[in-house]
Amino acid sequence: MAYLETGDGRIWFDAVDITAPWVTAPETILFHHGVSTDSGLWSEWLPHLVDRYRIVRFDLRGCGRSDDPGAGYEWALDKLIDDTMAVADAAGCGRFHMVGESTGGTVAVAAAARRADRLLSVTASNAAYRGSSVRGVRGNWDQVIERDGQDAWAAEMMKGRFFPDALPPEKFDWFERQHATCSAHVTLGLANMLLATDLSAEVGGIDMPMLLLSPDSSPFVAVSEMNDLRDGVKDAELRVFPHARHGLPLSHGAECGAALREFLDRHFRA
Repeated sequence: MAYLETGDGRIWFDAVDITAPWVTAPETILFHHGVSTDSGLWSEWLPHLVDRYRIVRFDLRGCGRSDDPGAGYEWALDKLIDDTMAVADAAGCGRFHMVGESTGGTVAVAAAARRADRLLSVTASNAAYRGSSVRGVRGNWDQVIERDGQDAWAAEMMKGRFFPDALPPEKFDWFERQHATCSAHVTLGLANMLLATDLSAEVGGIDMPMLLLSPDSSPFVAVSEMNDLRDGVKDAELRVFPHARHGLPLSHGAECGAALREFLDRHFRA
């Protein structure tokens, strides 16, 4: 575990290599989470991956153990891509597999289009590539936070993230706490950046394997949006998970990790 020093505060990251001794030159998987959570989100993915792949996780600015950049910070996709590459450099990565969820998935798709020299593959879970397609955020999140506070927004978000009884109590409480303790300006800054994003003109140029993981019932990113992304990328495949909402990477972490392992082994093991 370490901190990357930047001009806008520190970014916390963790690089782990417990690959089996017979795996020579293991490839790296770098994980990028979305709004108002932290890198603990990926915990149940990792047992399916660590025997063969080096793992790098980090906390997005303003989330988890990373520094809050302040209310005046200008969020931008290219800045988040730069943060990702800086973490990869600090962790000693050359080219790597990138995994992102929600806003982190949007960053991963943008990185595939703009920094193909660094990526081997992309996996995007419950992620939009057009902000105009994202439902239930514009004119809603800011009103809830302004009227009732971040705690109320967090409680409301949990309904869109999970079906009732999808998580055991301790797991539910952990995730709600991440939402509630993230600052409002980080939450809304990332949301506004996402809503202004349109990668339509870029996805057709992506030339690397891409795995798309979609819940069947996200209130924010419809399956049709991820279908469109799959159709727009020449080497993309889509897996839809039944009875899942926008919290798919947490509620179905083990299944997502297994799907990623199968995808990587199929594409990158001779």
